[in-house]
Amino acid sequence: QGRLVESGGGLAQPGGSLRLSCVASGFTFFSRYDMKWYRQAPGKEHELVGTIRILDGTTTYADSVKGRFTISRDYAKNTMYLQMTSLKPEDTAVYHCNAVRDEYGINYWGQGTQVTVSS
Repeated sequence: QGRLVESGGGLAQPGGSLRLSCVASGFTFFSRYDMKWYRQAPGKEHELVGTIRILDGTTTYADSVKGRFTISRDYAKNTMYLQMTSLKPEDTAVYHCNAVRDEYGINYWGQGTQVTVSS
């Protein structure tokens, strides 16, 4: 059974940076997964922040974070990262990582980590 654990959240000032980590354990063929970062702010819909294909590192980003956030992975450590820069108050949310293999209907979620951007 796969498990995802996020870390790295906290309080940052506007314009600051944070790096989130998502460690995957218990995965078979980790390289075959697509992994995603989502976020949900109070009173708002769950938003897809970005994705990464573990096999080749291909990434996609939501328009709201493009140019400010970077998703990467360390295959040897079964870890995905979300580097967040130029943070804005509207980036405040609980950030979740997600791992999927659509061909097998596999879908794992982490417990989430709180990011608060405030002066």
